[in-house]
Amino acid sequence: MSEPHTQNRPAEWLNCLQANGYRLTAPRRVVVETLASSQRILSPLDVYESARERYPGLGLVTVYRTIEKLEELGLLQRVHQPSGCHGFISAFSGHQHLLICQECGLVEFFSGEDENMGTFMAAIEQRSGFRLEEHWLQLFGVCEICRQDDASKLLFKDTQ
Repeated sequence: MSEPHTQNRPAEWLNCLQANGYRLTAPRRVVVETLASSQRILSPLDVYESARERYPGLGLVTVYRTIEKLEELGLLQRVHQPSGCHGFISAFSGHQHLLICQECGLVEFFSGEDENMGTFMAAIEQRSGFRLEEHWLQLFGVCEICRQDDASKLLFKDTQ
């Protein structure tokens, strides 16, 4: 169900930046590596805090500029969250939809090519009179790991 995660992604992104005329500075490299290796939604501040652990001199402006360049090149996908804030994930190929954990930010992809999805979209067209040309679906919930962690916390609390 998840988009395949490749270990080559950071190198591919750096090569793409370089091929498009962008310099590969040390701060930019650490931002790219942070974003490219994540399977979770990251806000610019998340990227900044994480990348600063590896490159303490990193500036927030560099994070924003690098995110902007990666998004322009189609390597990053902007995600709109219920809080109203934007986060970013690695762009995906093909027509996919997102399952997003509201606790840890884990992202899983699922295909929109399901027969039921087509029926659902046709019903919306029928009822609304719209001809749908494009859609993007994000579903928010709590992943299995976070649910297990919550259950463990309750068990631990009950034993005290």
